[in-house]
Amino acid sequence: MTFLSAVPLPFLGRAHGEDFRRASGYFPLVGYLVGGAVALVLLLPLPLPAGVGAALAVWAWLWVTGLLHFDGLVDSADALLAMRAPERRLEILHDVHVGAFGLAAGGVYLLLLWSLLSASIPAFAPVVAAVLGRAVMLIPMNLYPVAGNSVIGGQSRGGRPWVPLLLTLPVLLLPGGLLAAVLALLGGLLVARFAAGRLGGVLNGDTYGLVVVGAELLVLLSYAWGQA
Repeated sequence: MTFLSAVPLPFLGRAHGEDFRRASGYFPLVGYLVGGAVALVLLLPLPLPAGVGAALAVWAWLWVTGLLHFDGLVDSADALLAMRAPERRLEILHDVHVGAFGLAAGGVYLLLLWSLLSASIPAFAPVVAAVLGRAVMLIPMNLYPVAGNSVIGGQSRGGRPWVPLLLTLPVLLLPGGLLAAVLALLGGLLVARFAAGRLGGVLNGDTYGLVVVGAELLVLLSYAWGQA
């Protein structure tokens, strides 16, 4: 919870590699917190236009996550879309400055997220999206080597695969959950494969964030498409 969200919780001490390895299987649990907060904002009986309510829901999504995955999206866009060698892309990935690619990708993402939350999607759709996004992230964490010293990269190896499956099961049982899971899985794997190909076969924390937001958008798109 303290690693993947900005919710203020008591400091329990410094975590080490083994702690992250065991904790990674519980990443989907954070999705219930993130998606639940967004769903709560959407359900509030505010005397406001739908667009304003959706904007508040976008703010809640970014606040609860501490912009962690959004930052990963922006940094990844700058690196992956640059016409450079893989080594140079890795350098760009660690640059704190935001370039044109990152700015454009961040703007398009926020516009898409706002549009989808403005649509007539079920209130539980953000919960499904947030849970599946963090579950899908675990797959590239195990498939690809890590660039540099990532604190979470590969930490789910050797863990208990039944834990994330069990935590994800409730959202799979919701209407449209299975289709959303298929789209999130395929989309997440394609994004991870593209990123690894551009970075010379490695991933890092920023690209994990890219996988999360990509999977989340696909889940929300599946619900918006079903309501069209």
